[in-house]
Amino acid sequence: MAQQRGGALWFTGLSGSGKSTIARSLAQKLRGGGARFELLDGDVVRQNLTKGLGFSKEDRDENIRRIGFVAHLLARNGVLVLVSAISPYRETREAVRDRIGANFIEVYVNAPLEVCEQRDVKGLYKRARAGQIKGFTGIDDPYEPPLESEIECRTDLESLDESVAKVLGYLRGNGYLHAPVS
Repeated sequence: MAQQRGGALWFTGLSGSGKSTIARSLAQKLRGGGARFELLDGDVVRQNLTKGLGFSKEDRDENIRRIGFVAHLLARNGVLVLVSAISPYRETREAVRDRIGANFIEVYVNAPLEVCEQRDVKGLYKRARAGQIKGFTGIDDPYEPPLESEIECRTDLESLDESVAKVLGYLRGNGYLHAPVS
């Protein structure tokens, strides 16, 4: 059996863009194909690994650095790491890219702010617009989109299956998957 190539798929985008949805769907397909992978969801990581960090720029950067450190450890040991985290600041994402190297795969989950606000399953945009949440990404704190991501999923224009197929196609085409994954 061929050794699996490790890598970090870094799903970045606004809250409600579909990062976690795509990552979870991809994880199901990878599980069915026998790939070695780990899912690091930003919300779950904040409850465990980075508990106690707030939402200042410094804390957000530290959160992403910590997630990046774990992703690097896993990726260098042949694991595909699916990281789903807003990661609002380009400079911090680029620092993680530098740490992980050639096996960092940025997946820009792109949906317009208006679409994300309509999806608002957690009610966060509504609370931010009402002034109950300060420093909310996309409202009163910036989201800096990638300049050149490896993959872009336009979740306002494509289905979940299309987005997942796009990511799987990249993984197959770049030697990350050896076993068939459907």
